[in-house]
Amino acid sequence: QVQLVESGGGLVQPGGSLRLSCAASGNIFSINVMGWYRQAPGKQRELVAGLTKGGVTNYADSVKGRFTISRDNAKNTVYLQMNSLKPEDTAVYYCNAGGTSLGGRGSYWGQGTQVTVSS
Repeated sequence: QVQLVESGGGLVQPGGSLRLSCAASGNIFSINVMGWYRQAPGKQRELVAGLTKGGVTNYADSVKGRFTISRDNAKNTVYLQMNSLKPEDTAVYYCNAGGTSLGGRGSYWGQGTQVTVSS
């Protein structure tokens, strides 16, 4: 079993920045991809960014050029640097980890962290 703990959410003004962290623990040897999803009230959960063990990244079109996913292997932690934040970025952000792909039945979820972008 894998445990994921997110941190770093909060309230920021439009144009501001936040960095989210996701620390993984447990049986992490089988984890090959980690990423971030978000879900706004009344909307479906969507993939924001993903990062494979080999360093391949994937971003939602809505965040390309503004968000960056990265990792610190020594700390078993993945980050999401969010810049130029917009009100439409407001959502609960969830860390996810899987053996092959994100979001599937065998993947693991963090508890979520709230990001609110408002003036």
